[in-house]
Amino acid sequence: MSTVLVVHHAPSPRLRRILEALVTGLDHPELEGIAVESVPALATTDDHVLRADGYVLLTPANFGYMSGALKHFFDRTYYTCEGAVAGRPYALCVHGDNDTAGAVTSVERIATGWGLQAVAPAVRLTGEPGRQDLDTAAEVAATVAAHLLG
Repeated sequence: MSTVLVVHHAPSPRLRRILEALVTGLDHPELEGIAVESVPALATTDDHVLRADGYVLLTPANFGYMSGALKHFFDRTYYTCEGAVAGRPYALCVHGDNDTAGAVTSVERIATGWGLQAVAPAVRLTGEPGRQDLDTAAEVAATVAAHLLG
């Protein structure tokens, strides 16, 4: 069984709805054989990262950057997991009030340094997420799982 780790910082109702959509996308019946581990960024450890076969990352865009919680996650795990996670698939979802570019760029730089493989373009959501936004987030998360299933 393959595991997808969802690392998230979802402090607002909007981000919690997006997180629910991501987890729902990974729980699709066609994705049998995938275990999902959803862990807040501040609680995610090296062990979580190393155990997982793929990743879904969720962060708000704060002041043109990823959340401090996700940055702290990367600060704690980057060097201990470097080299061990190269080639693993990931997807990114960023929500902002009006702009997500800086947050997306900052996460993508770290993912590139780890050698992760993006399985889809980052999902960039602004404002109140509608049904289509949530469906897109779910589909991108499912893409990570589908990639693992081959």
